[in-house]
Amino acid sequence: MPTPVNRRDWLKRNSLAALALGFALPSMANEEGITRDFGMAEGLINLGSNENPYGISPRAREAAMQMLMNGSNRYQFNVPSFRDFPNQIADHLKINGDQVLVTAGSGDALNLLARHYSEGNLVSATPTFATLPNTAKKIGTRVIEVPLTADKVHDLPAMLRAMNDQTQLVYICNPANPSSTVLLPDALRNFCMEASKKATVVIDEAYIDFLDAPYNESMIPLTEKNPNIVVVRTFSKIHAMAGMRIGFVVAHPSTINALGKNYFSGTQMTTSNLTMAAALASLKDEAHCRDCKNKNAAARSYTLSALRDMGYKPIPSFTNFIFFPLGSYAGDFAQDMLKKNVLLRYNNYPEGKWARVSIGTLDEMKRFITIMKA
Repeated sequence: MPTPVNRRDWLKRNSLAALALGFALPSMANEEGITRDFGMAEGLINLGSNENPYGISPRAREAAMQMLMNGSNRYQFNVPSFRDFPNQIADHLKINGDQVLVTAGSGDALNLLARHYSEGNLVSATPTFATLPNTAKKIGTRVIEVPLTADKVHDLPAMLRAMNDQTQLVYICNPANPSSTVLLPDALRNFCMEASKKATVVIDEAYIDFLDAPYNESMIPLTEKNPNIVVVRTFSKIHAMAGMRIGFVVAHPSTINALGKNYFSGTQMTTSNLTMAAALASLKDEAHCRDCKNKNAAARSYTLSALRDMGYKPIPSFTNFIFFPLGSYAGDFAQDMLKKNVLLRYNNYPEGKWARVSIGTLDEMKRFITIMKA
């Protein structure tokens, strides 16, 4: 089964090239692998972090500027509009305020969830978004990794079989990162109900806003009555607030209470007033999110078609990135593309080398395809 690349060993193997270029090259095994000055390279096309290239909502930008001028000197609890911040998130989701915990991005939530549920083992897909399983490994939790299917989809029956009486947590990233696939809502819902009889199920919905019906059903409604289902969301993707660091956890009130008394006790204090003001404004700007989604879909369709025309076999994508095998490619794909001013991610799995390219603007994807053809 695939195993994550050890970033330290990987960097050692690429140290000379990375030093010459001024930054560390990323693999898909660690979403935090990009460091330092990569964004300053002139002409660089950054297709490595699944970011929204269109920027935050104009309404969010204005809200942040207003807060900068009239409130950035105050703590969150001294700003009247933020005293019920979780309730305002909950209102948007049509749930109760006692079901929401605010975090500094979904990565913060996933890291803390791994620490909170650390007494038993963790069942996770592989490959998957690495923050939660990697944190679990670092603190000594056994991680049972279940390979994706041949179509690069979570193997739900196999994940159920992998659970045992020591399993405390099950992690599913849906839509999936890095594979860009999605589960049918009924199948995921049934899995959650069954798996939650034995353990807590965490559903990472970072990319759900890119989905169309029938795939765009959130598992949030399950949390109202089931204390063993937790949903994690972020403003980093469709809301384009990756650098502003805000996300949230949705769960049953009893679960939120337990988390809030433990590792999550001060998470709202780790987000800035500017960020919270922007987040609330962005929720209300549905037109901007819809525009970003439509532009992403157009650029994704172009890129998938172009890759197929070149002979590649990308996995059908439901997200803002594309996952495709590199066949017999002999070199270091990420490094070779970086020399051509394209930052993306790749990994070497037992079945071969795979690349993950984020969807930038249509112009950026046309430049990417031109470079690929060359």
